[in-house]
Amino acid sequence: MRIHRRTLLALALATGLTAPAMAVAQAEDIKIGVLATFEGAFTVLGEDGERGALTALDEVGGMAAGNKIVVVRGSSDASPDSAIRAARKLVEQDGVKILVGPLSGDEGIAVKDYAKTQPGVTFINGSSAAQDTTLRDPAENFFRFSTDGAQWMAGLGTYAYNEKGYKNVAVVAEDYSFPYTQVFGFMAEFCKAGGKVPSKSWVPIGNKDYSSVIAAIPDDVDAVYVALGGADAVNFLTQFQQSGGEAPLIGGSITVDQTVLTSKGRLRDVLIGTPAAGPTADTNDTPEWNAFVEAYKKQEGAFPSPSLFAHAYYIGMKAALLALEETGGKLDDDGANFRKVLSSLSFETPTGKVSLDKNRNAIADIYLTEVTEGPDGNLLNKLIKVVPQVNQTLGIDEAEFLALGAVSRENPSCP
Repeated sequence: MRIHRRTLLALALATGLTAPAMAVAQAEDIKIGVLATFEGAFTVLGEDGERGALTALDEVGGMAAGNKIVVVRGSSDASPDSAIRAARKLVEQDGVKILVGPLSGDEGIAVKDYAKTQPGVTFINGSSAAQDTTLRDPAENFFRFSTDGAQWMAGLGTYAYNEKGYKNVAVVAEDYSFPYTQVFGFMAEFCKAGGKVPSKSWVPIGNKDYSSVIAAIPDDVDAVYVALGGADAVNFLTQFQQSGGEAPLIGGSITVDQTVLTSKGRLRDVLIGTPAAGPTADTNDTPEWNAFVEAYKKQEGAFPSPSLFAHAYYIGMKAALLALEETGGKLDDDGANFRKVLSSLSFETPTGKVSLDKNRNAIADIYLTEVTEGPDGNLLNKLIKVVPQVNQTLGIDEAEFLALGAVSRENPSCP
């Protein structure tokens, strides 16, 4: 039986309960929805995203401002429709007032649009990294503390051209908004440095046979930039190795993530030496990163090092918990004060300081890396360089950046 709060107050007065005892009695559970890909080709990514969110929760003993946090799980398959169905259930049936997620690019844009119909609910991004989730037509109640896919590429295009000597690069990427964003971020630097991209191959999520894609890669390119994740990345890399592919690779962030590097088989032979960039680096040796790794490893099924998905969901959940603590766990004003606190939140993370811009998108450090074999035989991303405090316009004036146009299959282009 649930006792109404007024009844509880009357009982407290009648029995002479002290104020602290009343406060404990009145504390309520706070439900936070965690929306991730627990189905489809990106299942392994979603599972690690959840580990990251739970790591943040474990740090505070599952409590915020004296309130127990209850996680309600929402499952999608990386498609916008499934993400909206899961978000609707979490919000309209389960009654969450805070939702952390989603994971994938097109999902983020769809959930951003759904957020506009639920002004009393606060949406904090998981790892969805499509540029236009926040850059164009943002939702006032949607926050991204995990940066976007173009930001994740900071430093890589210049490094590939100047240090690796790659002048002509082919692209193989999944056909949706996040890889468009990653390719945009890579090409923004690579083309400016003088590089050319004569070929782009776009493939659907869940593709199994890459023979025609591999055959279409021009023979005279210096390298292949790959932006595939999860099972898609494993399938492509395995078939590329089996076909005798000799061109070196450049990695999109999710292609060299721990969700791929821990896969078994000969694909490791084509990954070693691959330069990439993203929000994390496995060999980051700061005390903050090392502490995060150790905490993360306590989660069931953890990888040798947290994936970028674990990192992103950790950051999003941590932001929610910090804001709840500052507001005393109160959401009874439809979360208005909670969102006000989130908007001005700036805090230290395992990968440096994070703050938000006017569109509620993160400004944070980005890590240039290269895949190497660790002393235990596991593959990892070795830190090459930290690119500090990258904003969403990549340091370009906002008007000039917006004039470059929305990311797409065709934009940008430097054939």
